[in-house]
Amino acid sequence: MNRTRLGAGRYIDAAEAPSNTVTSTHELTTADGAKVSGVLRTVPGAETVVALMHPRQDLTHHVLVPELLARGYAVWTQGTRSVNNDISLVHEQALLDAAAGQVFLRSRAFDHVVTLGHSGGGTLFAFYCEQAGLTPEERLAATPAGRPIDLASAEMPVPDGAIFMAPHPGQGALLLRLIDPSVVDESDPMSVDPALDPFDSANGFVEAPESSNYSADFVQKYRAAQLERVARLDAIARSRVAEASEARRRFKTSGDAHDRRDALAPRILTVYRTDADLRFTDLSLSSNARPYGSLFGRRPDLTNYGLVGFARLATPDAWLSTWSGLSSNADFVRCAPSVTVPSLFVELTGDQACFPEDTSRMVEALGSVDKSHVAIEGTHFGGPIRDGAPTGASLAAADIGDWLSQHFI
Repeated sequence: MNRTRLGAGRYIDAAEAPSNTVTSTHELTTADGAKVSGVLRTVPGAETVVALMHPRQDLTHHVLVPELLARGYAVWTQGTRSVNNDISLVHEQALLDAAAGQVFLRSRAFDHVVTLGHSGGGTLFAFYCEQAGLTPEERLAATPAGRPIDLASAEMPVPDGAIFMAPHPGQGALLLRLIDPSVVDESDPMSVDPALDPFDSANGFVEAPESSNYSADFVQKYRAAQLERVARLDAIARSRVAEASEARRRFKTSGDAHDRRDALAPRILTVYRTDADLRFTDLSLSSNARPYGSLFGRRPDLTNYGLVGFARLATPDAWLSTWSGLSSNADFVRCAPSVTVPSLFVELTGDQACFPEDTSRMVEALGSVDKSHVAIEGTHFGGPIRDGAPTGASLAAADIGDWLSQHFI
């Protein structure tokens, strides 16, 4: 692996699938009429299928796929309607996407269906389990932006087991620690309040690869300012939702095409600088075995200003449903008490998104009386903890395989 590249470490090479793997692709229709697709891989004798899904990413070639197949399990990898283009990702809609996959797998006559949520997939499946476990009339009827969502009429089978590998606390909860609060003008990507700049040596920053050293006072001030910025963005999003709602109201009265166009205008939020968790550069905070840097590369002082990152562009609905740590329903700790099926939580000791205190809260919150927690050497995406070490994915696969064989035979 070339570790000198700015974004090194995000992609892990997978092993070859067993030669007797049978692969089929499937298009599914969700309860609200959307189309989603998935890939089913199975091997002779597979009686348990493991479903991998992420709200934003294509997991077709996830590193665990061949590992699970080699251990005799079928694997289902599925996308949402927003895969690889999350500008309009609404988590409540993603639940309908997940439900379509779960219904499909039940129709294939597997003995057991087990979900596996890696990273953001963990919260997606925790949220799914919460809503699937409710009676239809108890399920959410609207998104945080007020958009009606018909979960009540959807068939939502509860899985037989749930595996969580390096799950972060939720897209919004994660961003609440990543967002740069030194932005003073949401229309200017270079606007900076020096007193809150995480990459200013006056505040304790030290250039890579040395660890920075932020004071407790700065950390406290920084975290409070992050909350304030998210609240500010929430207010902007809600004002834009209100503008669109008012335009729809006018159109119902006027029938004017101008009002209709005004209602349809997307009012996209541009959210600058969202790769600035202090823990990326100060390794003494939430200490674990992680390397210096963020999920997006070894130089967060640079990637924070770049195009690639969380929530860079979002509709107001998507911001409130997915990216706001103050408004999103998709929060792991909130949803976890409803995960009552047998559960395995795989912690990666060099994780850059799920930190030790996050792990403790999430494992404790899981509602299952049959829950296991294992700690594996590796980084968030399943890479090795150091050069020459086994990948975290291969180590995790061994524990996942053992757990599956103990629970679903």
